[in-house]
Amino acid sequence: MTQVPAGRGKRRLVLWRHGQTTWNLEQRFQGKTDIELDETGVAQAERAARLLSGLNPTAIISSPLRRAATTAGSLARLTGLAVAYDADLMERDGGEWEGLTATEIRERYPAEHAVWEPPGGETSEQVAKRVAAALGRALDGVPSEGVLVVASHGAALRLGMAEVLGFPEEIWGRLGGLSNCNWSVLAEGRSGWRLIEHNAGTLPKPVLSDDRTENGA
Repeated sequence: MTQVPAGRGKRRLVLWRHGQTTWNLEQRFQGKTDIELDETGVAQAERAARLLSGLNPTAIISSPLRRAATTAGSLARLTGLAVAYDADLMERDGGEWEGLTATEIRERYPAEHAVWEPPGGETSEQVAKRVAAALGRALDGVPSEGVLVVASHGAALRLGMAEVLGFPEEIWGRLGGLSNCNWSVLAEGRSGWRLIEHNAGTLPKPVLSDDRTENGA
């Protein structure tokens, strides 16, 4: 279990998924492929940034992939904060699945699909540990009552969040996915981090993601 120190204050950790891309709509596994936001995704990011600016963030960190970096930039422009980048916040490496649709993955890789392990890609455990480690590094510089906004990706954020919260891997699937440009909020407490808001930002809507969900790939 990755240790993300807590107990120093009342910090908040806002885990913000990037806006929509054309590959999201086509249900293609994006992974580390560097896909840009589409027109809807840009509008989503700008709208979400206006809401998140009300939290008075003290720091912004992002995956360097363009879909996340552009999303983070919309908040940076409103707050005047600089965006830091960490490659460990990138999406899950999808190996041979990247660029394939959900249907193609099911048909070509039935065994791997059943256990959600992309050939040549990362395991869920690997993703969880690297993302949680990146969050821990970023939090080192956040003051005791600061707010860190993290712009990243659906699977990366869900798995990293589960690791930070100390959930055992066998129940990671019970934590639902993040819709485009929605966010989750973790709060620091004496006994560790706790989830206080999940997949927030709009009314419920479908999760179009690389992450494994009941209705997804």
